[in-house]
Amino acid sequence: MSIQIVAAKNWFQQKSFLDFPSALYKDDPCWVPQLRIEQSGLVGFSFFGHRDPFYIKNSCQAFIAVDGNRTVGRICAILNRGHIERYKDGVGFFGFFECVNDVDTAKLLFDTAGNWLQNNGCKIIRGPVNPSLNHTLGLLIEGVNKMPTFMMTYNPQYYENLFVQNEFTKVQDLYAYWGAVTMLPDINAKLQPICDKIKERTGAKLRAVDTKNFQNDVEKFLKIYNKSLTNTWGFVPMEEVEIKEMAFFLKRLMIPELTTAIELNGEMVGASFALPDYNPRIKAIKGRLFPFGLFKLLRKKEDIKSIRIISTNVLPEYQMMGLGMLLLNAMVPKILENKITDAEFSWVLESNSFSRGSLEKGGAIRTKTYRVYEKQI
Repeated sequence: MSIQIVAAKNWFQQKSFLDFPSALYKDDPCWVPQLRIEQSGLVGFSFFGHRDPFYIKNSCQAFIAVDGNRTVGRICAILNRGHIERYKDGVGFFGFFECVNDVDTAKLLFDTAGNWLQNNGCKIIRGPVNPSLNHTLGLLIEGVNKMPTFMMTYNPQYYENLFVQNEFTKVQDLYAYWGAVTMLPDINAKLQPICDKIKERTGAKLRAVDTKNFQNDVEKFLKIYNKSLTNTWGFVPMEEVEIKEMAFFLKRLMIPELTTAIELNGEMVGASFALPDYNPRIKAIKGRLFPFGLFKLLRKKEDIKSIRIISTNVLPEYQMMGLGMLLLNAMVPKILENKITDAEFSWVLESNSFSRGSLEKGGAIRTKTYRVYEKQI
């Protein structure tokens, strides 16, 4: 075998890293490219003029597998110092993994990332995460014949074998649930009397995002997200600069009518929001926003009738008051008014039995499973 692993440091190597998925998936109708400028920042490249603020504190190194003049794989080793400080478990991460169907090529990539992490003091390699749990993660192992929804991962079925043959073991599964809008009226009818009592008991007020203070409201959403997931497996809170960056990004993607905030005594204590499934449009523009892709992506967002419900979060001190149920209940008329046809709830941790049980009791169907793996270095 003549495969060489090369650190992606110069412009040509980094371009090869970003270009490889397009060649690998050229005949796969389900694959959707990630937005090019977004991925370059998330993988730590800056030649597009932007590097994700995740790397103000953390670091990474991207690698490509090369066979002669042909790229046959890629991986990024990620040192998440926030995770190490929080959990003190010696875990390093890898992400952005793509590879031809060859166990030995995958081994070279995994070993190279593992060596880089070991040289940076790590004892365990875990992934895929791209580059953290606040972004995309997990290897798709069930539901591989379906197009992913916006900001969810996708990969060929043979990837699972590449991981298993290289002695990775499961550490956590994440699930995606699907629901048709036709299910909602019956569910809402059952929940409405309960929600009325919760509102009466708590004095909670529900509202949509404030379009006049959109950036500020979105930042509040993300701060609630940060605090509400404190006890969630593997979670590392975003830094203030990351919150501002993500708020700037979400502000352009969100539809105000598909957001709900919940207030107690005039203060936002919970929020829920959904995003249109932009993936068919991203596929059409091949992941490129310029020169005309951005216009095509965001034009008439309300015409997209499939959504992904990304976040329903309540501050920890209010989580036993039933406010999460109020948020979900308040989304139903908005979904109906906007003529949404279906929704994906993703992702939900395997270990989050409460959320899984609530979705399953409501009739949502589990359609996809994403797996996070790890092994000792």
